[in-house]
Amino acid sequence: MTLIEAAAMGTSPTRLDGPAKVTGTAPYAFEHQVDQPTYLHPVQATIARGRVSAMDVSAATRLDGAVAVLTVFDAPKLADTSDGELTILQDNDVHFRGQLIGAVIAETPEIARHAASLVEVTYQRQQAEVEFRGDRADLYAPEEVSSSFPTDTDVGDLDAALAAAEVTIDQTYITPIEHNNPLEPHACIAVWQEGDDGPRVTLYDSTQGVHTVRTTLAPLFGLEPHQLRVIAPHVGGGFGAKGAPHAHNVLALLAAQRSGGRPVKLALTRQQMFALVGYRTPTIQRIRLGADRNGKLTALAHDVIEQTSRIKEFAEQTAVSSRMMYRVPNRRTSHRLAALDVPVPFWMRAPGEAPGMFAAEVAMDELAVACAIDPIELRIRNEPDADPESGQPWSGRHLIECLRRGAAEFDWAARDPAPGVRRSGEWLIGTGVAASTYPATESPGNAARIEFTADHSYLVQIGAADIGTGTWTSLTQIAADALGCATDAIRLEIGDTDLPAASVAGGSSGITSWGTAIVTAARAFRDKHGIAPTPGADVTVESAENPDTDHFAMHSFGAQFAETWVNRDTGEIRVPRMLGVFSIGRAINPRMLRSQLIGGMTWGLSMALHEESVRDPRYGHVVTQDLATYHVSSHADIGTIEALWLDDPDPHTNPMGSRGAGEIGIVGAAAAITNAIHHATGTRPRTLPITPDHLL
Repeated sequence: MTLIEAAAMGTSPTRLDGPAKVTGTAPYAFEHQVDQPTYLHPVQATIARGRVSAMDVSAATRLDGAVAVLTVFDAPKLADTSDGELTILQDNDVHFRGQLIGAVIAETPEIARHAASLVEVTYQRQQAEVEFRGDRADLYAPEEVSSSFPTDTDVGDLDAALAAAEVTIDQTYITPIEHNNPLEPHACIAVWQEGDDGPRVTLYDSTQGVHTVRTTLAPLFGLEPHQLRVIAPHVGGGFGAKGAPHAHNVLALLAAQRSGGRPVKLALTRQQMFALVGYRTPTIQRIRLGADRNGKLTALAHDVIEQTSRIKEFAEQTAVSSRMMYRVPNRRTSHRLAALDVPVPFWMRAPGEAPGMFAAEVAMDELAVACAIDPIELRIRNEPDADPESGQPWSGRHLIECLRRGAAEFDWAARDPAPGVRRSGEWLIGTGVAASTYPATESPGNAARIEFTADHSYLVQIGAADIGTGTWTSLTQIAADALGCATDAIRLEIGDTDLPAASVAGGSSGITSWGTAIVTAARAFRDKHGIAPTPGADVTVESAENPDTDHFAMHSFGAQFAETWVNRDTGEIRVPRMLGVFSIGRAINPRMLRSQLIGGMTWGLSMALHEESVRDPRYGHVVTQDLATYHVSSHADIGTIEALWLDDPDPHTNPMGSRGAGEIGIVGAAAAITNAIHHATGTRPRTLPITPDHLL
C-alpha cells in the first residue's frame, strides 16, 4: 500500500470543533432547533417477565399539556418485527424489567414525565430468570461470536499437553456487568412529515453512525432509505453503546407518527440508560495454562461463560485474543451463553478484548510467578513470529519493543520479584505489567466526496461521526495531506446521511475506514482534475477493499505498567502511577492520540477498582443505576498516567500508516493493576472490581 506523505499528519493542531463546543454553539442531538417541539417520556415495565393486561391512561390524558399517550395496545405497527430489542409496543409481552411499554407526548418534559407516572399498569406476572451463574444446565454455544469469529477453536492435543506440562495454571476469573455512561445521554429528535410521495422522516440522533441508524430503522417503518435522514454532527461520547440504534429511537419515531407532525424530543434519564442501551456482559472465564520450567507455553485453554438476553442474542468475543496473543502449539477457546430475562448486552469500549485480556494477562502473571520468571521475560519467551491463528505475518507487532521500552521508563529493573516486600509505613507497594492487543480493522462501504469551491478551498464530505475523539480535526489533517494543501483549505462535513456513506465509529476502525475513503477520493480527484482544478470540480468515490488484509495479520499492541499502594489495615487501593507503551502505527494527531490512550487507561483503572452494575435477583433490575452508586474513577483516583507510542507507520493497514487507538488503552490496564496488587500484597484477586474486602 502506498502511504501518503505526512505534513499535517503527525502535528497537533487544536480541535477544529473546540471553539463551538466551549461556547455552547455545537448542537448535540437534543439541542437542534426545531419548530413547536413536543417532549416524550417513556413508560417502563416494572416486572421482569409476564404480560401487560391493562393500561389505564385516563389520568395522564386529562393532564393539561399532555398531547398523546402510546401503549402496547394502540401504538402504530412496525413493518419489520424481526429484531427483538427494537420491536417495542407491538404486543403485551414483557421480557425484562425496564422494557418500554408506553410513552407520553407532552408540551414540556416535566409534563411528560409527570403524565407517564400517572399511567396505571396491570400485569400478569411470570417467573423470571435473571441471575447469572456458571452452573446453569441450559448454557449453549452461539453459532458465532461478535465480529463473526468462530465460537470455539481447537488446535493440537490440549488435554495431553496439559497432562504433560511441568507447570500448570487452572483458575477462574470473573468480571461484572458494566455500563457505558457517556456524558451526553442517549437522545434524539424525531420529525415525521407526511407528503404526497410518502413520509419524510428526520432523526437528529446521538449516534456513532448515522448510516447505520438509517439502515437499521428504515425497514422497521417500511421506509426507503432516502425517506429517513439521520443527522449527528456532534456526539457527547458513545463508548460502543451508541454504535447502533436502540429501542428509544423506535419509541421516538412511533411517537412522531402520533404527534400531528410536530417534532418529538426524547432524552433518556441516566437511570433509563441502565435498562435500554446495552451493557458489557458479565463473564466467568476459566483459563488453563501449561508450560515447561522455562515458561515456554505448551497448552492454553480459555473457556468463557457470558450473559445474553432471551429476546435477542449478543455473544461477545471474549476469548478471541487468546487465539493469537502468544505462541502455543495446543490451545482451545470456547464461548457459552446464559440466556436470561434481562436487557440485551451490547458493545462497551474494547468489547471482548477488555474482559478477555484481563483474565488472560492475570493468568500469565500467575504463570510467571509459578515459573519464577520475570513476567516481561515470560512474554518475550512466548512471542510468536507470525499470527498463531492465521499463520500470516504481522503487519507490525513490536510488542517486545513496547515491553522493553516500558520497562526502562518504569524502572522495572529495580523491582524485587518477591511480593509484599516493599513498604512505606502502613502501605504495601507493588508493580505489575500486562500486554495489550486490539485488532486493526477497516469497515467496508465507505465513500467520500471532494469538491473544489469558488473560494479555492476543498469541500470534503463523508457521513462519519465525531464522538469526542477528534474526527473533525484528524480527517481534516488527512484530507490536507492527501490533497497537498494546508488544513485551512479544507472544509469538512460529517454526521449526516445526506453525505456519502460511512461506517460506524466502532472497533477502533473509524479513522482507517473514513481516512482511506478520503485518500481514495483525493487521489481520484487529482487524477481527474490535476493540481490546478477549476471551481466546481468534484469527485465521489467509494474506497476499495484493502488487498493486504488477505496477507497480513493486523493488530495494535501495547505494554501496560502500574504501581499500586495497598493499605495493610483497611485494604484501600491507590494507583499513583501508570504507563502504557503502544504500537499503533503513525500518529495522526499526537495530542488527541495521547488523550485517547490515557482515557482508555483510566477506563482500565475504573474497570479494575470501581465499576460494577448490581442486578437485584428478585426483581430483575440494576439497582446501581446512577453515578452515585455505579462508581467510576474520578480525579481523586487518578495519579500520574502517561502514554507513549512507537514511531512505526504501518505500510499495510491503510494509506495513512495508522492503526486505531481508541480502545487498546483499556485492554491490559486492569490486568496490570491486578498484577501490581498481587505484587504488593501476595494476595491474588481474580474477580473485578477489586475492593478492600477482597484483600482483607
